[in-house]
Amino acid sequence: MSNLDSRSTAWRLKALFGGSIGNLVEWYDWYAYSAFALYFAPVFFPKQNPTAQLLNTAAIFAVGFLMRPVGGWLFGKIADTKGRKLAMTLSVLLMSFGSLLIAITPSYATIGIFAPVLLLFARLLQGLSVGGEYGTSATYLSEVATPARRGFYSSFQYVTLIGGQLVALGIQVLLQRVFLSKAALEDWGWRIPFAIGALLAFVAYYLRLNMEETMPVSQTESHENERGSLKALLYSHPRAVLTVVGLTLGGTLAFYTYGTYMQKFLVNTVHLTKDRSTIITFWLMLLFALMQPLFGWISDLYGRKPLLIGFGVLGTVFTIPILTTLSHARSEWQAFFLIFGALIIVSGYTSICAVVKAEMFPAEIRALGVGLPYAVTVAVFGGTAEYIALYFKNAGHENYFYWYITICVFISLLVYIFLKDTKQTSWMDKEMTK
Repeated sequence: MSNLDSRSTAWRLKALFGGSIGNLVEWYDWYAYSAFALYFAPVFFPKQNPTAQLLNTAAIFAVGFLMRPVGGWLFGKIADTKGRKLAMTLSVLLMSFGSLLIAITPSYATIGIFAPVLLLFARLLQGLSVGGEYGTSATYLSEVATPARRGFYSSFQYVTLIGGQLVALGIQVLLQRVFLSKAALEDWGWRIPFAIGALLAFVAYYLRLNMEETMPVSQTESHENERGSLKALLYSHPRAVLTVVGLTLGGTLAFYTYGTYMQKFLVNTVHLTKDRSTIITFWLMLLFALMQPLFGWISDLYGRKPLLIGFGVLGTVFTIPILTTLSHARSEWQAFFLIFGALIIVSGYTSICAVVKAEMFPAEIRALGVGLPYAVTVAVFGGTAEYIALYFKNAGHENYFYWYITICVFISLLVYIFLKDTKQTSWMDKEMTK
C-alpha cells in the first residue's frame, strides 16, 4: 500500500505541477515540429509543390511515431522498476537533444540529403522520448490523486499536452506578427522555437529531479518480480491491453485530426492564410485545454463510461458533416465554431483517457500497461493521420479521410459499450485497501 493516501492537498497540487510542467515542455517540443512544418518544409526538401513538401514533413512526423512504442516499452519498464520520477526525468532530457538537433541542422541546399536524414534522426529521438512520457505521466498524475478526484487530476495531462501546443502556436504568432518578417521566418526564424524547446527541457529536467516518487511498494515477491515485465503484461492482462488499443483508436485519430492537422487543413483546404490559421488554432486549443478539467470532474461524479460513449456516438454521427461543411466554410467564424464543436466531442475522450488506462493495471506494470499499447495505437493511427489526410487530398479524394475517421471512432464506440467503468473497478482502489 502506498502512503500517498495520507498526503495533504498542498502536496498533491505540488506534485501535480511538477508532473505537469515537464509534460507541457515535452509536448511543446513535439508540436513545434507540426506547427512550423509549413515554414521549414522547403528548407529540408528539394523544391516541389507545397502539398508534396508537406507530405515529406508529415512522413517524418509519422516515422517519429514509430519510436513511440519503443519509448512506451523502455520508459514504462524504467518507471515500473526504478520509479516514475527517473523515467520522467530521463524522457524530458532526451527530448531536449532532439529539439536542439533540429535547431542547428543545416538546410538541404547546404548539406544535401544529410539535412532530411538529420531531421529524421532528431524526430526519432523525440518519438522515443514522448513515447515514454505518456505512460509515465498518466500513471504519476493518477497516483498522486485521491480516488474522488482522480479524473480531475489526470485531466491535467491533456491540459499540459494541449498547453505545449499552445506555447508552440503562441511563439509562432509572436514570430509571425511581432518579431520577424515572413521571409526571415521561412529562412531561419523557424529554428527559434526548437532552440527554446531545448532550453525549456533542461528547466523541466531540473523540476523533475525534485519530484517525489509515487511508485507503490510491492506487497509480495511475485509482484516484485513482475515489475515492468512485458511477459506479465501480455499474459496476465491481455484483455486490458487490447482494451487500451480499442479505446485509443478512434480518440487518438480524432485528436490528431482536430488538434494538429486542422492548422494545415485551414490553409490547404479552407484557403486561409498561414497566420490566420495559426490564430484560429491557438484560440481553439486554449478553449480545448480549459475544457479538460471540467470533463475530468464530470467523470469523477458520474463515471468514465458515459463520457466515452458520448464521444463515440457523437463522433460517429457528426464527423463527416463537420468536416464536409468545414471544407466549404465561407468565413473564419464558421470554421472556428465547427472545429470548436468537434473539440467538445473529442473532450469526452481526451479528458479521461489517461485515468481510464491507469485504472486498468496494477502498480507493478501500470506505466508499461498504459504506455506501450497506447503508443502502438497512436503510432499506427494518430501518427499517420496527417499523412493519410494529405495523401487523400493529393489524390483528389479528401472526403475518404472523413469516412476513415468515422469508422475508427465507431470501432472505439463498440469497445466503450462493453467496457466496465474503471471508476468502479480501479486497481488503485484495490491497492489502497490492502
